[in-house]
Amino acid sequence: MANSRKKSKKKVIIFSALGAVLIVLALLVILGSKNEPIIPVQVEKVSSRTVTQTVLATGKIYPEIQVLISPEVSGEIIDLPVREGMRVAKGDLLMRIKPDIYVAAKDRADAGLNSAQASLNQSNSEYNRAKELYEKGLISESELEQAKTTFQTRQALYDQARASVDQAAEDLRKTTIYAPMAGTISGLQVEAGERVLGTAQFQGTQVMTVADLSRMEARVDVGENDIVLISIGDTTRIEVDAITDKKLNGIVYEIGNSAVTRGQGTQEEVTNFQVKIRIVDDEPRLRPGMSMNATIETETRDNVLTVPIQSVTVRMPEGMEGGMMGGNGNGNGGGEDETGGLTAANQPKAKKKADKPKEVVFVVEGNAVKSYEVKRGISDDNYTEIVSGLKKDQEVVSGSYKAINRELKEGSKVRIDEDKKKDRPATP
Repeated sequence: MANSRKKSKKKVIIFSALGAVLIVLALLVILGSKNEPIIPVQVEKVSSRTVTQTVLATGKIYPEIQVLISPEVSGEIIDLPVREGMRVAKGDLLMRIKPDIYVAAKDRADAGLNSAQASLNQSNSEYNRAKELYEKGLISESELEQAKTTFQTRQALYDQARASVDQAAEDLRKTTIYAPMAGTISGLQVEAGERVLGTAQFQGTQVMTVADLSRMEARVDVGENDIVLISIGDTTRIEVDAITDKKLNGIVYEIGNSAVTRGQGTQEEVTNFQVKIRIVDDEPRLRPGMSMNATIETETRDNVLTVPIQSVTVRMPEGMEGGMMGGNGNGNGGGEDETGGLTAANQPKAKKKADKPKEVVFVVEGNAVKSYEVKRGISDDNYTEIVSGLKKDQEVVSGSYKAINRELKEGSKVRIDEDKKKDRPATP
């Protein structure tokens, strides 16, 4: 009996001890879960450097001056003394079209002119004789008027015949095409013996292109958001896909005023403006149609305060992190809520403006961060100018992306990751 009581007492003590241990562990877990997590971050100091804002664009290489050659008359090519890549001087023969039908047309026009000339001469003599007879009273006024009308009619027919001769002569002249400028045959789309259509009555056949390859340009498409940043005279760095050992220099000399929209009415709709860039470097390897990338330097500012571009993030004002208030939860989209307050739909404009997201940078102070609202200026690929909100040498959080954009908030505890600490020297 005594042994049984002792065993029961031992069990009570053991279970009590186990219960106490479990309670302590539970308390430790609960208290530990309330401890604020320490977020590892990388930092970089606010520093002064030169920032160059750029716009990137892609396009093709073209001659700055080129002429597309299309015949004005139709016919068979009987002489084509040029080949693609050949240099020509202004006035050199480019092509001859078989002239037979145009020679025949010129002959017919000449014969018509001769006939009209003879008829005009006869009517002129008859009109002069009628005037003499009328002055002597031998014919009536109506007979004189008839002679005059006949003369004027034949004069008009003569003028028409002369115009036909001029037109036939011009058509015959156009069967021979000469180079309008000195340059290179950069494109040749026909061969001798082919028939071509003239532009007088049809769209015409483009037979060749004469280009001045000593003056080349790049033509790029720039989006509507970036075109407002570009100005005439902006310096440009050009990378040609086919020329990997050299970057070319260029200057913006023409900016399109009319937009070119592609994929209109679809999800792929894009609105671009064409920008022409004159290439100032001498590069004989350039050819029309080569693909290229342009970096247009739109603005440069020296000795300005900068932070890494990823350091700037967006936060809602204090108390607005959950999003803008859009109703009171019972289906009302505006007006007063259940407490009589104003919802976002009809708040004063000044308050709505204050509720807009703010651009902030997190600065490490001690073992925590503080958010500073900043105003940005221009940016390059790595850094952004800080116009206001920060001072030189403050340590700003530059990573990680998750910490900056999701985890950090005012007062968050942080630990600087020394292995990844960024403290790059300022650009001179």
